[in-house]
Amino acid sequence: MAARSVRVSPRSFADYKAEGRDWVTLATGEYYPNILKDACELYKPVLVLFGQLLRSSESSPRLFMQIAEQSDGWMRVQLARVFRKYVSPETPVEMLKQKSKAAQICEQFGKGFRPIHEVQRAFLRRPVPDEALCAVLWEYKDRGKKGYDLTERFFALFRSQFPGFELIGPERAGKDILLGSVFKAYPKPDRPVDFVVIEPKTGEVLAIGLARYDSDRGGAQEDDRTGGYQNCADEILGYAKKHKLRTKVIFINDGPGLLLGSMWSDYARLEQSRPGRILVTTLRMMPERLTAAWLQS
Repeated sequence: MAARSVRVSPRSFADYKAEGRDWVTLATGEYYPNILKDACELYKPVLVLFGQLLRSSESSPRLFMQIAEQSDGWMRVQLARVFRKYVSPETPVEMLKQKSKAAQICEQFGKGFRPIHEVQRAFLRRPVPDEALCAVLWEYKDRGKKGYDLTERFFALFRSQFPGFELIGPERAGKDILLGSVFKAYPKPDRPVDFVVIEPKTGEVLAIGLARYDSDRGGAQEDDRTGGYQNCADEILGYAKKHKLRTKVIFINDGPGLLLGSMWSDYARLEQSRPGRILVTTLRMMPERLTAAWLQS
């Protein structure tokens, strides 16, 4: 293993804050209105089908049930998103995606659905394809892609830097690793994580990791993210201490969201809460901060 891999960086995550913009990775985006042509081509069939279902529905709950009956999963999700915009903005979008909960949604939220004649009137006032709505739907298309890109780049960088360790987990989209499959009698077996670092010779779990790309983040979202991370780290490290394991926790976080509000300071406090046991790093910091010496300590 290269000599530089075993250095232990004296710098904490907090020490990078003053020059933080130099240490975050910025994902490329798409320009408006350049995306409109592709967006309209992609979502025109969705709007056409929504219009057909709208004309054949005697009520808004019936419209939703017809959407839920669509066999094509992608089309069903897009129709549900259009339904939410036109009929029920207060309904949780994740619930709208779940075909099995259609009747439950109508029962719980149906009274607040916009009347079908108002929906028809509003829909007919808009062109098909509706550029504005297509642009909104386009925003969903690549949701999560930046996070997948981050994970993929992390896996490549880690394997280049540490060829002697085993790294497992979904490199892009894929099922999270559940800690119940990693540790015996783990207190929360359904705890999902993004990657696990293993010492091949012994099979020892050296680190558990989560990777997130923050395009932007602020307010209550900051507290939710770092608070959830703290709970996760405390849970993992508590288990490791009880079972006398060297397992540590790595948080790969990147993106311009780190520069907003108190996010950088919140992550710095997270790292400092368990010195030597928690590491927060961006991809650019990895070569000097994530070391073999730290993993094996």
